Amino acid sequence: MEFEYLTFNNQHDLIDGVVLRQLKVNRDPRGLLVETLKESWNDVFHRPDLQFGQNYCSVTLPGFARDEDRWHNHPTKQTDRFVVIKGSAVFALYDWRKDSPTHKKLNLFLMGEKNGDEDQFLLLIPKNVLHGFCTVGNEPCYLLGFPDHVYDPLEEGRIPFGEVNATLPNGQPFSWEAIRTHFSHNLPQK
Repeated sequence: MEFEYLTFNNQHDLIDGVVLRQLKVNRDPRGLLVETLKESWNDVFHRPDLQFGQNYCSVTLPGFARDEDRWHNHPTKQTDRFVVIKGSAVFALYDWRKDSPTHKKLNLFLMGEKNGDEDQFLLLIPKNVLHGFCTVGNEPCYLLGFPDHVYDPLEEGRIPFGEVNATLPNGQPFSWEAIRTHFSHNLPQK
């Protein structure tokens, strides 16, 4: 069974509350410019439940996940917004919210340069949706994060994959190794 990597141009069956905001790549002979977050983007910024907390940049080397065997979680207050500005990554989101209409759903998103200029997007991850990412390809992944709250170590949770039991579309337990293996054998055509 194929894994389906969601993108802006292929975003069906999303976890409840996840938002993808298309980004416009303005490219000319000098380089490129991409607006990554604007106050006027009401779907990902100017909502009563969403504010600006901080901005950060991370660089993750090829083949690495930020946590190899654990999900990230913000159980009570933080919503994440991510943009990949260089390189590519697969983001995994798992909905473990018992009251959600998409409870136990796993979404896999391909973000970054492997999507080409026309399929770049900001990914909004609601609070208490488990998430993580792994760099795919041969280049580091440069990520911008725009959480709606300033970092709070008491709000940042890590939950081992084995405690959650998320499964991939082929039925095997979720792991970054499975994603790396699948991705390397099934490179998207862009």
